[in-house]
Amino acid sequence: MRRALLAGLAAGAACALIGVFVVQRGLSFLSEGLAHAAFGGIGLGLLLGASGEQSAWIALPFTVVVALAIGAVRRSSGLRPDAAIGVLFSVSFALGALLLQLRPRNSAPVDVEALLFGSLLAVSDGALLATLLAAGASLLAVALLWSRLAYASFDPELAALSGVPVALLEYAFLALTAAVVVTSVRTVGVVLVSAFVIIPAATARLATGRLSRASLLAVTLQVAATAVGLLASYYLDVASGPTIVLLLGGVFAAALALRGRSATRDAEGEQLPPPV
Repeated sequence: MRRALLAGLAAGAACALIGVFVVQRGLSFLSEGLAHAAFGGIGLGLLLGASGEQSAWIALPFTVVVALAIGAVRRSSGLRPDAAIGVLFSVSFALGALLLQLRPRNSAPVDVEALLFGSLLAVSDGALLATLLAAGASLLAVALLWSRLAYASFDPELAALSGVPVALLEYAFLALTAAVVVTSVRTVGVVLVSAFVIIPAATARLATGRLSRASLLAVTLQVAATAVGLLASYYLDVASGPTIVLLLGGVFAAALALRGRSATRDAEGEQLPPPV
């Protein structure tokens, strides 16, 4: 439980912080694409004889290369980001499925369900250390690049005219997102990791338009949902990853309802006659 809590909090905080910039840039599909691309790297590692945990180290550079390729294809072809992401993540995921089938018959069995949906309560010491290092590195990188990254996220054209290396920042951001996603896949799985990136950031975006406040709120929501969801899954004897995601979904639904009610009140206020 201690390892699971530390790994979940570290992965959740890193995913939520990265997610704020992902949502601001309109790249919500990116985390899903990179998570599926990581499956290709894991399949390659398993084919080479690595264990399930060791294959994540092979998946890391593999996914970073895919992330950089997404940026290069988008810039060179003029395709929208979702098209470039869709092509490369589909190919990577199909490659992973094929590589799993090409493993020798006498190879150790692979728990595909754990790869897809994670196993937070089964996090090893090595996976915990890797998650903590990746989370710390991502938080430090975002802190160092905050002003330029925020400027390039809100107005990339004006940022480029101001001398900000927008293209270089984009590639660095893609690589950083890939690293966070791969390390989080080891705890929450390929299918659910995008929820850790998108839902807290989208919820925070409904509450505030300021990037700094949205970042703080997204991290707080993710950390709270991880702690509560992990404890709830332990006592209810259910999967931890889906429990956390469902909690995040409930918070998002509540924020959306409050936002809609506030908008309705504002609209009704505008229709009232002016006071005499």
